[in-house]
This record gives sequence, structure tokens and C-alpha cells, in this order.
Amino acid sequence: MPKLPKLPKRYWEDIEWSRKHLSELHRKYAGKWVAIVNKKVVATGKNPVSVRTRAMRLMKVKHVPVRFVERGTVVY
Repeated sequence: MPKLPKLPKRYWEDIEWSRKHLSELHRKYAGKWVAIVNKKVVATGKNPVSVRTRAMRLMKVKHVPVRFVERGTVVY
């Protein structure tokens, strides 16, 4: 079984930041994918692969968390 790469601490901090700032992200980026680096949104768009690629190039980092910001309230 292949070994998974160890993700940097910054990656996990960015995920946590996005979780804590979800209402702000909701107001600004509803219905879009957002890439977060160093606790800032650095790229947005409709395609998660292009959002991640753009963020990686812009910020010169290898690991970038990308999340979809839902529109309205979602019940699963």
C-alpha cells in the first residue's frame, strides 16, 4: 500500500480557519470553490481542480485545501 504524503501544519490550520470563517465565506463565495493558503482565500471558481492549480501556482505551495461553499442551508 502506498504511503500517503504528510501534509504540512499550515494545511490543517487553513482547513480549521475555513471552518471557523464559514459564515464569512458563505456571504462572499456562495456556490463557488475556494482555495485557502495562510488563512486567506487565494483563488475561487466553479472548478475545484483549476482553483487548486491556480492557488498552487500563485502561492508556490504544494498542498492547498479547497472547499465548496454551499448556497443557503443544506440538509443531508
